[in-house]
Amino acid sequence: MVNFDLAGRAALVTGGNGGIGLGIAAGLAEAGASVLIAARNEQKSADAVQSIVDGGGTAAAVRCDVQSSDDIDGAIAATVERFGGLDILVPNAGIGVGVRPEKMTDEDWASVIDINLTGVFRCCQSSYPHLVASGHGSIITITSMYGIFGSPTVASYSASKGGVVQLTKSLATAWARDGVRVNGIAPGWIWSELTAGLATDAGTKRRETIIDRTPMAKIGEPSDLAGAAVFLASDAAAFVTGHVLAVDGGYSIA
Repeated sequence: MVNFDLAGRAALVTGGNGGIGLGIAAGLAEAGASVLIAARNEQKSADAVQSIVDGGGTAAAVRCDVQSSDDIDGAIAATVERFGGLDILVPNAGIGVGVRPEKMTDEDWASVIDINLTGVFRCCQSSYPHLVASGHGSIITITSMYGIFGSPTVASYSASKGGVVQLTKSLATAWARDGVRVNGIAPGWIWSELTAGLATDAGTKRRETIIDRTPMAKIGEPSDLAGAAVFLASDAAAFVTGHVLAVDGGYSIA
């Protein structure tokens, strides 16, 4: 199992203080990586760091808004300064606006695209020289099943995640010969703040529809993303690049 060992490697996870981001950050730390969480909510980030440390991992946090190039550069610099380099980037931070397209404002559209797609590109571009220097740089983008499927209420989210799929493939082809692998994870329905409404009485019908369609008959947990992230970050995936791995309980094939 030595190929899965991330000891001595440094990871930066944006939006890593909750949900899918924290599930991945905790998994990378458990595999031995030192993890820097970059997110806007400082108290939530401090709690996330404590949970990783309590589990025996190494973690720290900085405030970062991925709409700010200065914040991104600062988070990367903090990772390099604290942990001696940057080996793994997970540009996970993202938002969603649930509204029908005919009612969506320019501001709603722009904010989702800027955070979910442009923010990912900013993180990747700024991290590039450090990932090259590491000798085994790995980027793991977070796409979505909505990067494949359409939806009547999340057009901007779907467009942004579809863009992340193609960005992943483009960066993979551009940077493969520089020693930087770029892959993505496409989560299915995972319990998080974004899906909390499914747990309410009002969300019962939608929850049941999702579970009925999912071959594994459940909604996933953030920790379900950890194994996929560790694999893609590690030497076990040394010949894997440009791939988007669905972690969805079979939802996308049903």
